[in-house]
Amino acid sequence: MLMRWMCALALCLALPAQAAQLKIDLGHGVTILTTDQLLHRADARSVTIPGDVAYQRTMHYRAVPLRALLPGLAPDDHLRFAASDGFSAEIPASAILNRKGSQAWLAVEATTAPWPALPGNTRSAGPFYVVWTHPQAAHIGSEQWPYQLASIRRMNGVDARFPAIVPGASVPKDSPVRRGFAVFKRTCFACHTLNGEGDATLGPDLNLPYNPTEYLRADLLRAFIRNPQSLHRWPGAKMHGFPTQASLSDADLDAVLDYLRYMAKHKAAH
Repeated sequence: MLMRWMCALALCLALPAQAAQLKIDLGHGVTILTTDQLLHRADARSVTIPGDVAYQRTMHYRAVPLRALLPGLAPDDHLRFAASDGFSAEIPASAILNRKGSQAWLAVEATTAPWPALPGNTRSAGPFYVVWTHPQAAHIGSEQWPYQLASIRRMNGVDARFPAIVPGASVPKDSPVRRGFAVFKRTCFACHTLNGEGDATLGPDLNLPYNPTEYLRADLLRAFIRNPQSLHRWPGAKMHGFPTQASLSDADLDAVLDYLRYMAKHKAAH
């Protein structure tokens, strides 16, 4: 029995690591792509990413133009990028189809050449990671760099799917609340739900049972969003802050707080 177990173990160790799979659903059936398929595509190339969002330094990847993997995508389409850790990025198709300035790439981690572990993490950003060249040209934020990616799916926009997070019709179009809602969808909603709605499972709900504006002073909440460790020293924390104007301006941060204060008065029934 021992010899049989040792032979089985040796066989397992001799086998190559299993290729990871990415699921893409654009509404006409699910396509499954493996790391090997992607790495052997004719349009795969090496890209250099200065100031990589996940690794916080310059990184080099083998990658495929993301728009090439999404045939039939229209500029007004909306995509959800779901990660294996519960992160859920909402990215408009127009940003991916853009051919001027920034460009989205799907970086692919080879099983024979794994990427390093993420800072403060035991896992890498692989097996799939959306990276951008010249992201500033299209105002691409840090939440639009989903890593540990598992699936891409075309869906209705956030407002249609989750009406309980949308400000009421009486809120003026130029209101700071609506600006804050737009920023919230781009940043906070990738990790959190609100009023029990949303796809992300990484962070807690931001309105039920209590909204953070109800239990944190405004200055502490601003400091927490900029640097979560400023409020709670926790080496294992998963929340990344927005420390710079480039990732979240003071005006956008103030608008998010306006939106959260508004939603604190508009809780969903629970």
